[in-house]
Amino acid sequence: MTVSRRLLVWEGSSKKDFKAFPIDMQKDMGVALFVVQLGGTPPSAKPWKGLGSGVYEIVDDHRGDTYRAVYVVNVGDCVHVLHAFQKKSKSGISTPKEDVELVQRRLKALLARHGAVHRR
Repeated sequence: MTVSRRLLVWEGSSKKDFKAFPIDMQKDMGVALFVVQLGGTPPSAKPWKGLGSGVYEIVDDHRGDTYRAVYVVNVGDCVHVLHAFQKKSKSGISTPKEDVELVQRRLKALLARHGAVHRR
């Protein structure tokens, strides 16, 4: 049995931002993204709140810092990484507004390119 792997597409500066993560984070999150490409859901993934179905984030900690990669699976036949960032919230556990807005903008641009409507 052959499992097909979906193409991984990096939106905006997400790949450059991901490459700035510590090597251990890149490896762990890279494996998690590979699981997504194969159609699975890695244990470190959870739904990204507020943008509807198909938008997830991989969350991992490294030496007291939290790293995230936000991706969408239901646009076209690819896995689109919308944003990769180190969470530096000054307001507790919430994600900084700038990061939330960047994810929203990139999703909107992705949907416009694909002529898709996202379900909330």
